[in-house]
Amino acid sequence: MIDFNIAPYSGNEIEYMMQAVTNKKICGDGPFTKKCHQWFEERFGAQKVLLTTSGTTALEMATILCGLKEGDEVILPSYTFSSTATSIVLTGAKLVFVDIRPDTMNIDETKIEAAITDKTRAIMVVHYAGVACEMDTIMDIARRHNLKVIEDAAQGVMSTYKGRYLGTIGDFGCYSFHETKNYSMGEGGALVINHPEYNERAEILREKGTNRAKFFRGQVDKYTWVDYGSSYLPSDLNAAYLYAQLEKADEINENRLKSWNHYNEAFKNLQEAGKLELPTIPEECVHNAHMYYIKLKDLKQRTEFLSYMRENGVYTVFHYIPLHSSTAGMRFGTFRGEDKYTTLESERLARLPMYYGLSEKDLKYVIKKVLEFFDE
Repeated sequence: MIDFNIAPYSGNEIEYMMQAVTNKKICGDGPFTKKCHQWFEERFGAQKVLLTTSGTTALEMATILCGLKEGDEVILPSYTFSSTATSIVLTGAKLVFVDIRPDTMNIDETKIEAAITDKTRAIMVVHYAGVACEMDTIMDIARRHNLKVIEDAAQGVMSTYKGRYLGTIGDFGCYSFHETKNYSMGEGGALVINHPEYNERAEILREKGTNRAKFFRGQVDKYTWVDYGSSYLPSDLNAAYLYAQLEKADEINENRLKSWNHYNEAFKNLQEAGKLELPTIPEECVHNAHMYYIKLKDLKQRTEFLSYMRENGVYTVFHYIPLHSSTAGMRFGTFRGEDKYTTLESERLARLPMYYGLSEKDLKYVIKKVLEFFDE
């Protein structure tokens, strides 16, 4: 069976984890954590980056820093992972789902303004498959209505929109380094803070409500409990694992893009023949080959396709079931406007194997089986 995903491994992970052990600093904010922070801030031109225990907790920090509370509303797409929504629910705010664009599967920027009420406080965008949302339009709407923008860029590390790295455009950006992502620390994430006035509050929030970060910088003579917080910082062992991959970030990115382009070229004739649809990458977007998906005719054909591929030794999957149709989605939110594309497109989408180091032999086999399915 050809795996759908294999967690990235660049070669120096174990050595760096042993260095962390030798440093006798395996808890949070050790030397490797600082190296990761510096890498992101310098490479992405980010104002401040803090590693977190997951992409989920990065999102939680962002919603808390936005000051969301019970009675507030947040606009987001329904076609996303539960973490996008649960981070909002945690604050007591209400979920307001709007439709997606069928080309990129991202939130439809033209549907946002009609969903805004006097209770709206933020927009949560999701850069699906590492392809950017239409951020200029979204940021313009947010500024005119005095709304915060949180970028769920869990899948978007290394992707850009008009030359700007995803996560650095809104008020806050959130990355994931789960084992299914392009760069991994097993479980982990990062919060990107794009306005310095939030830096100190974020450090306190991340350090269990204490001013411990200021103490270690010598800014206070002792640290104490000063505000609400939780334990959002990961072990330096995790950071050491991630840093080994950041050192080879371009190599990993190029390898994935090579596989993505190979798929895309192989299936162009099928798209021209009207047998499937391929991903759309808008001109202003540079993506990171986080995933490769195809869209089939309908749910019935997709079910047949997934069965056929697995019977032939290729592990392929569908993706999200829209949140607004879930038990929790109906409890905590509402869909505003028409669900023209969210459900329809979600039922057509199938994902192919995509990971760093996918062999040319396996890639060709996957392509062969896709072509055979449509020939039959």
